[in-house]
Amino acid sequence: MSQGESIIRFDKVSFEYGHNKPILDEVSFSVRRGMKITIMGQNGAGKSTIFQLIIQTLKPGAGAIHLAPGLKIAISKQVIPRDELDLTIRDFFVSYAKASEGHSKVYDIDPKIDSVLEVVNLPAQAGLHAPHERIIRSFSGGQQARLLLASALIQDADVLLLDEPTNNLDKEGISHLRKFLIEYNKTCIVISHDAEFLNSFTHGVLYLDLHTRKIEQYQGNYFNVIKQIAARIEKENSMNARLAKEAIEKKEKANFFAMKGGRLRLLAKRMREDAEEMEESQVDVRKEDKTIRKFTIPAQEGLIGEILNISSVAVVKKGKSFDSAQGKLIKRKVEISLNKNRHLLLSGPNGIGKSTLLEAIASGSVKGAKIADSVRIGYYRQDFSTLNFEDTVYNSLVSVTVGEVDEQNLRSIAAGFLITSDIINSKIGSLSEGQKGLVAFARLVLQRPGLLILDEPTNHINFRHLPIIASALDSYQGAMILVSHVPEFVSQIRIDETLDLDA
Repeated sequence: MSQGESIIRFDKVSFEYGHNKPILDEVSFSVRRGMKITIMGQNGAGKSTIFQLIIQTLKPGAGAIHLAPGLKIAISKQVIPRDELDLTIRDFFVSYAKASEGHSKVYDIDPKIDSVLEVVNLPAQAGLHAPHERIIRSFSGGQQARLLLASALIQDADVLLLDEPTNNLDKEGISHLRKFLIEYNKTCIVISHDAEFLNSFTHGVLYLDLHTRKIEQYQGNYFNVIKQIAARIEKENSMNARLAKEAIEKKEKANFFAMKGGRLRLLAKRMREDAEEMEESQVDVRKEDKTIRKFTIPAQEGLIGEILNISSVAVVKKGKSFDSAQGKLIKRKVEISLNKNRHLLLSGPNGIGKSTLLEAIASGSVKGAKIADSVRIGYYRQDFSTLNFEDTVYNSLVSVTVGEVDEQNLRSIAAGFLITSDIINSKIGSLSEGQKGLVAFARLVLQRPGLLILDEPTNHINFRHLPIIASALDSYQGAMILVSHVPEFVSQIRIDETLDLDA
């Protein structure tokens, strides 16, 4: 197969989840060998669905998807499936290698595992790799993100599909991934909301419009494509404005001539027909992604005095063995006291124990932290495990609402997070990861917490929403602990104190 040939082609592909949830409408595009393509679109537009159609776990309702003969495709999902979290590293990689090679036995898997772990920067330390018997669940969110990429790499595919690969990664992890993709010489299609990351390697963009359910294909790097889209919208708006003005003028003249009677009535009729053609000629301007409404997270009423005290933390020691699950935890004494309207940033690299500490604080199981009595905890987990995936969105929101449920207010808050009437009765598990994140924020608004704990709240979220979320967190008046590896996001939030676990 030659470099630059078309290896994936969608030909008028339509797809819907049931009769009331159309996703794609006669979508056509192609991907050439060696290209690095970004898929853009609003949360829930269907970006991940396109990946599932490419790997043929979903079938189109109409149209055809053409893949080059013998094309081998590997996908790195947004999150590790829950039923794989209790696998060992070896079993985890064996399952992906089997799927790729198409037979039940995989030979010489251990050297292959070590090789891909090196590529994703879960490196050997003093000659030791991550132990192959270690359980996947014991890795941090950032380390699991690297394992997801490694699970795709071990398949040695022609096409790599990466779904939100920067989620949970620290600065070092993102830098390493960026370098890998720049040097990667095969075809790669990426879904991400990280503009700087995308611009470093993108050759073109497939824009999935939520409103028209069409794909627009653009060539160039990410920032150039954004300019092209803006220029196209401006041009289409100008053309529509001109056509609308001319149509109005034609109608006014038609009305004038119609009143004169006689032959002028025929002229008036033709002018009305011309005006109608001008109106019909106006193009559907691509609508920008909708952003969530500005919101506030109300703090629990009656907060007095100290809300949270942290006197000690446990961090993972950096040593010869990578196996932090069996390795030594180092206890550090700290002096953190959070009262009302105090914001704490918890920092440190992937794997040092940030999420573990947050979970322990939220559950009340950590000895070195004490939460004042009767304080409501709003906990945003990076894996959304605080959500019951079997609940409908509506029931999930009702379950955390403080006081009597005000139906109108609840639905208004939901709508502000783009949870529309066609989504609110869906099960949480059927939503995209980005939509689950918006549901989690809506729950926090309804919950009115006294202590807000946020673990990577930018994961999966459309970048257009992030300034609005940052503004809400900045103005939150309860006590707050934040973990985020996105400096631009953190810079928009008032931080009163930082606890660096790596210090």
